[in-house]
Amino acid sequence: MIKNPKTIGLAIIGAGRVGLIRGELAARHPQVGWIGFAEKNPERGEIVREKCGADFLTQDYRTLLSRPEVNAVMVCTDEHLHVDPVIYAAERHLPLLIEKPLATDLAESAQTLAAIEKTGVDAVIGYTQRFRRRWLVAKEKVMTGSLGEVTMVTSRAFMNRLVAIDNYKRSDNRSEVTPMVISGTHALDIVMWLMEAKKPVEVYARSVNKALGPTWQGIDGTAYTISFDDGAIYHGVISWALPEIWPGAVYSLEVGAVGTEGVLTIDDTHRDMVLATNIIQAEGYAPDKRRHVDFLTSYPVGDMALGELRGPMREETNSWLNRVSLGVKTQHATAAEGHNRLMLTKAIDLSARLKRPIQLPITAQDEAQIQ
Repeated sequence: MIKNPKTIGLAIIGAGRVGLIRGELAARHPQVGWIGFAEKNPERGEIVREKCGADFLTQDYRTLLSRPEVNAVMVCTDEHLHVDPVIYAAERHLPLLIEKPLATDLAESAQTLAAIEKTGVDAVIGYTQRFRRRWLVAKEKVMTGSLGEVTMVTSRAFMNRLVAIDNYKRSDNRSEVTPMVISGTHALDIVMWLMEAKKPVEVYARSVNKALGPTWQGIDGTAYTISFDDGAIYHGVISWALPEIWPGAVYSLEVGAVGTEGVLTIDDTHRDMVLATNIIQAEGYAPDKRRHVDFLTSYPVGDMALGELRGPMREETNSWLNRVSLGVKTQHATAAEGHNRLMLTKAIDLSARLKRPIQLPITAQDEAQIQ
């Protein structure tokens, strides 16, 4: 039993979709006594402040993080805007929950990780899928040796193009917005988590850009093979260019792991619950007026049921708040793991661009020199 749990004064930077979700969940946590938001858009900020019953609202994250009430921080901004607020919070020794990825630039990610490690602050990355029961069960079976030694893993992630287009619209640097960095990293994290005792040494990848390339100068999808020092292999495919009418609200994933003593297959495509209706569905990343069929529960953060969000983001948020207030151990990805995942996605993209194998790990200097 843990006595005297810590009362949390929570700063949430970014009041978009995820910031609102996490804010509403935090407002109901018994150890959260104060909530403040930093949001550049004042109208959006007011909407979220009212929905969450927040105590403070500002457009400047520095003003928020300087408040004496703040002793924990969630960074929920767009992916390419994480670096400055994370470093600022780390310098104030504030525990952090950071939406993935740690950064979208490899040099900035290394800089951010260095700031976190220098201060010793407890910083974790929001790889929300680690909080879904099926992946926890898979992790347990691999850890306890049910497969023997894992020798080969495959993953296949399919997404309609709504996420891709939204990210391209919001980014000033489309070269950093790739299916691997933004979305493929989820499947990559799950697989690397299952294979965490293994050291990746080489990657070879290829990409295609027929659907998103002409209009958005983007990449449709990428296939890659990662080799490990013990001879194990991981092969993955990510496409975020499926038609907008593809029924997965966001993510459809299949994973297979083969070991010397067993095999584990996970169907996370959500085809077990299919809704077809004449009424447009507003669930998921963004509703689309042409999509009248949905794979239910395929929105990674969870689903609205009986007036509440149910699912992994609720579990993840509450688990982190317990981590801060009670000091309990959780399965969140560490900042070092977050940097590692970005490094791997960058290496995959680099290999696809150069059409040749890349030795791992790479640094930002390596990336610049190899190009």
